[in-house]
Amino acid sequence: MEKKISANQAPDSLIVSSFYESETWSKNALLSGIDEVGRGCLAGPVVTCAVILYPYANHLLLKDSKILTENQRVMAAHWIKLNAWYSFGMVDHTFIDKHNIYQATLIAMKRAYYGLITQPSLPQQPSLLLIDAMPLKLENQATKILSFTQGESKSISIAAASILAKVMRDELMKNTAKLFPGFCFENNKGYGAQKHQLGLKNQGPTIIHRDSFLSSYRERADENHDRQTSLFR
Repeated sequence: MEKKISANQAPDSLIVSSFYESETWSKNALLSGIDEVGRGCLAGPVVTCAVILYPYANHLLLKDSKILTENQRVMAAHWIKLNAWYSFGMVDHTFIDKHNIYQATLIAMKRAYYGLITQPSLPQQPSLLLIDAMPLKLENQATKILSFTQGESKSISIAAASILAKVMRDELMKNTAKLFPGFCFENNKGYGAQKHQLGLKNQGPTIIHRDSFLSSYRERADENHDRQTSLFR
C-alpha cells in the first residue's frame, strides 16, 4: 500500500537531503535535477522533467512524488513552478516500441534538460546535474553529472523533478481516459492494474498502448497461468 504523509507531517526518515543544493548555492552556482515517470506503464508516453530550484528555495513537500497524495503533489507542483526554472521532455509509445524504454527515457531526459538550459530567463548554466538512476551523457557539455539510485530521497531538485513529471503525466492520462473509456486510465495512469487488464481483454489495445510491453506482459501472464494450471494436473 502506498505510504502517504499529511501536509504538516515531516518524519525524519522522509526528509529529503539538500546537501548538493546547499554546497552548490554556497558557490553562487546552480544545479539541475532530472527524473522520469511512466517507464513501467503499458500505455502512454514516458515523461521527464528537469528542474533548477531558485537558490535556497525549499519546501516541506519536496519529497519523492510516490509518497505524496495527489493533492500534495498538486500543491507542491504549484510551489515549484513559482520557485524554479523547469522543462519537460516526453517520448511517445511509438518511439518506445521502435527503440526500447531505456533509450526513450534517455532521449526524454535530454529533451527536458536542453529545454531547461536554453530558457532566456536562466541567469547561468548549471554546474551540476543530478539524475535519478539513469547514466545520462550530454554532448559538448561541461556540466558535471551525478547519477544515483533513490535520487528523490537524496536531492530536493530530483524530488521536485519527480513531482512535476508525475503531475504532468497524470493529467495527460486523465485526459486520455476520456478518449479511451474502459481502461480506467484516470486511475491507473496506464499501469497494468486490474481494470486496465480487463479493458485489454474486452476491447484489445488502443493506439497509445506499447506493443512491445504488451508482448512481454502477455508472456508473463501466460507463464503465470501455466504455473497455476500445473498445480491441478
